[in-house]
Amino acid sequence: MQTIPVFTMVVILFALFILANSIRVLREYERGVIFRLGRLLAGGEKGPGLIFLIPIVDKMVKVSLRTVVMDVPPQDVITQDNVSIKVNAVIYFRVLEPHKAIVEVENFLVATSQFSQTTLRSVLGQSELDDLLSQREKINLRLQQIIDSHTEPWGIKVSNVEVKQIDLPQEMQRAMAKQAEAERERRSKVIAAEGEFQAAQRLSDAAKVLAEQPSAITLRYLQTLREIATENNSTTIFPVPIDLLKPFLHIEEQKKIPS
Repeated sequence: MQTIPVFTMVVILFALFILANSIRVLREYERGVIFRLGRLLAGGEKGPGLIFLIPIVDKMVKVSLRTVVMDVPPQDVITQDNVSIKVNAVIYFRVLEPHKAIVEVENFLVATSQFSQTTLRSVLGQSELDDLLSQREKINLRLQQIIDSHTEPWGIKVSNVEVKQIDLPQEMQRAMAKQAEAERERRSKVIAAEGEFQAAQRLSDAAKVLAEQPSAITLRYLQTLREIATENNSTTIFPVPIDLLKPFLHIEEQKKIPS
């Protein structure tokens, strides 16, 4: 059996090595930024699919185009009204131009994270605590606009920024609880006073109606007696019209007058 020469084997292995290093397969969400002899290849990036490289000459850096969800670590912030809080957030962004994300900044993930932290401290430090709690959507939009404008030269698009949690000191939580309790008590008193006013107004209207129709008071008396009788009470109160007692009162007054 004729043996394969050593030189032929070396050539075959070298050809396989060259072929293995010259073929790349990129997924649908991946792009390859290719540098040829250290210079960015014309066109910026390639992919997805099958990519052919020149071994030793070309070097490819893969970049994912999927949305990145990055958690911003908790930051110690002093608000404009001098309240110390701890705030963390989450940022959503994706790479739109892979060649800029590789060429313009050393590590776009670390750069975006660091800039998000500094922006979070700066923006929240210019806001009051009440605004942070009640106008969170407005603050999120402002954070998104600032971060997006600064990361745009890196080929990065920031789609959303959300402030996740605001940790308040215990003293501030107790003070806010007292404030909320006082506010609710004030509302309950206002509602009770409004109810008393409406009831008094209705009673006044009812008195005017009864004054115009004296027979209506008798009907009201009879209705009250019927309500008392349905409760199976042993005592029955029967109202006597004052007009029946007026003659007797008149006689007593005449007796008291000296002759």
